[in-house]
Amino acid sequence: MPPALKLASIGVDTYPKIGITSDMSIKPLRWMGSSLKDLRAFPDDMRYAFGYALYEAQNGEKPDAAKPLKGFGSAGVLEVVECGQGGTYRAVYTVQFSKAIYVLHCFQKKSIRGIKTSQQDIELIKNRLKAAERDAQENNDA
Repeated sequence: MPPALKLASIGVDTYPKIGITSDMSIKPLRWMGSSLKDLRAFPDDMRYAFGYALYEAQNGEKPDAAKPLKGFGSAGVLEVVECGQGGTYRAVYTVQFSKAIYVLHCFQKKSIRGIKTSQQDIELIKNRLKAAERDAQENNDA
């Protein structure tokens, strides 16, 4: 278990605060649908990897493992892909709103053929993106 996860299990914040000053802002995460529950079901090493990638996104950085999700027209919807002993896992999020990062979907790739995201997952992401757009407008994030 990585050291940060051991700290989290005893109630200590998993991310270091070194270098963060009061004038820096970290965008909050907003979890759409079951994305948080789904991420929590991942193996420890995958949760840690995705947690750190999302933390980088919150700080305005582009995680090394992130790439634009095909079929969404721009780099506003990103996908992080990680492979582990349990298989391939993915997290999809959007950075297209000014005040928050919206996590749209976290899932384990089921197909053993190809790298293409299933149509069912694409439809779920599209629906959650629409819900995120509504939420952003309601919260003046757009």
